[in-house]
Amino acid sequence: MLQYNEQRATQAAAVFIKKAGGKLNYMVLIKFLYLADREALLKWGTPITGDSYLSMRWGPLLSRTHDLITEPLPEDEATKSFWKTYIQPESYDVKLLNDPGDDELSEADEELLGSIFDKFYAKYSELKFNPFEFCNFLHGILPEYRTARQGECFDLDHHDILVAGNKNPEEIREVEALLSSIGKMQKLRQAPAK
Repeated sequence: MLQYNEQRATQAAAVFIKKAGGKLNYMVLIKFLYLADREALLKWGTPITGDSYLSMRWGPLLSRTHDLITEPLPEDEATKSFWKTYIQPESYDVKLLNDPGDDELSEADEELLGSIFDKFYAKYSELKFNPFEFCNFLHGILPEYRTARQGECFDLDHHDILVAGNKNPEEIREVEALLSSIGKMQKLRQAPAK
């Protein structure tokens, strides 16, 4: 299992928020981040954020990132949170407090984020900036999404996305082996030295 990279998630979110003028509906931001992770996984075999995914009533989302936006952290954790240093919820939006930089993102990541924004912000605009209509639109184009009732959620994993993205069994095995190796390396780096 991959480790969540809060700094990369924050910097990716900042790209979207900046492009939207400094503020963006939080549901739409989470969908943009999911779309970016999904596209990176299908294109390169690795997502951008390392977050885990859930399928909820309003569609698929990044679990940990969703919690950073919607759940208050204890004060001692909030001061250590990279996300909370740079991004703040404001009613149903999130706004950028400061620029978190882009040192965790590659040029390819930034290009992918830009293309996701251009493609899907145009659709969001076409839907008169209605986040619920945008979520309904995404349900129709994301085959891995499983309909969930209010209060229900289902785990989504990389395998679900790869199958929905029409990857063949050999490609899926290769990507899953790569993700497993990356997850093991991340755990080794985090293990305390003896």
